[in-house]
Amino acid sequence: MLKGLFDKLPKGAAPILHSDQGWQYQMKEFQRQLQEHNIIQSMSRKGNCLDNSVMENFFGRLKVEMFYGEKFQTVDEFVHCLKEYIHYWNNERISLTLNGMSPVQYRTHSQVI
Repeated sequence: MLKGLFDKLPKGAAPILHSDQGWQYQMKEFQRQLQEHNIIQSMSRKGNCLDNSVMENFFGRLKVEMFYGEKFQTVDEFVHCLKEYIHYWNNERISLTLNGMSPVQYRTHSQVI
């Protein structure tokens, strides 16, 4: 997985890799490779789910609303559906915690005030 990521990273990129505290993510060699490729590791702290609750919520909703029960014929089909879902999530899906607005609407509304 990492090799494929390293090959595709644009020069100068500094992405964040978020994970749980699985043993494989705690290995020194894994962490060294991330540092070598300018990747910031974000790992949940033990007993504190707040640092990844936003992503856990997103991935949970994504699985329920887009993934479960679907059969994708190709990786390209999956990627296309994923991109459509992310667009939907950001631009069309309303959230009661955002005063009934989508994330983009909420950010735009916040900048106007």
